[in-house]
Amino acid sequence: MQEISAFGPFLHGKTVVVSGGTSGIGLSVAEGFAKAGAKVIATGSSQNRLQAAASGDVPAGLRFEQLDVRDGEAVSRFFAGLDQLDVLVNCQGIARPDAEWEEEVFLDVMDVNLNSAMRLSRAAFPLLKASGGCIVNFASMLSYLADESVPSYTASKTGIVGLTRALAHKYGRDGVRVNAVGPGYHKTEMTKPLWSVAESEKKIADRSALKRWGTTEDLVGPILFLCSPAAAFVTGVTLPVDGGYHSG
Repeated sequence: MQEISAFGPFLHGKTVVVSGGTSGIGLSVAEGFAKAGAKVIATGSSQNRLQAAASGDVPAGLRFEQLDVRDGEAVSRFFAGLDQLDVLVNCQGIARPDAEWEEEVFLDVMDVNLNSAMRLSRAAFPLLKASGGCIVNFASMLSYLADESVPSYTASKTGIVGLTRALAHKYGRDGVRVNAVGPGYHKTEMTKPLWSVAESEKKIADRSALKRWGTTEDLVGPILFLCSPAAAFVTGVTLPVDGGYHSG
């Protein structure tokens, strides 16, 4: 991973919210912003994960708050309590393999993965407009590929690509940029059933151009770039960060 210090001081004095930031990729992203000098609030709905994250080696400037992204009133109260916001990272996401063919589960996954990105973005917009800030959403390689075991995850991540474009055009007139990243196979708890089995781990690594699985830290540099002055004329795009998996 590129050294965080290589991104310079542009995040000093900035406030960043990372939803879904208490474990896995979200926690790595939150830590990356904090190490680059930002004040970071990482949110999550699980009290156990909040406690586990807070008990670790937490970088200066990073704190954790509980927030259920399904709850529109709670989301509105959360952003109303902030004085400043420069970056919103919508990293919240769940998958329920096979169970997503049940309507109740399908709708819940859609709400967490797609609807909440709209919910948080709308609530954050006044603060981002005031700061000239930006949003980074989380798409997926399943925005372009299909996995029959997770129809809602696949549909929601496909929707993130379209929502990112729409938000970019809606908010761009007010100086707010909106982009997304599309992770591939990264070693997290969600993907453990695949990488913990030698055969499936090798099969996935062999398909990627770089012949390896991604780490959670592999997402940090691309997101910092999208939020940096170097990306000042970049909006409405989804940047794949999958080691070349879906292009193979």
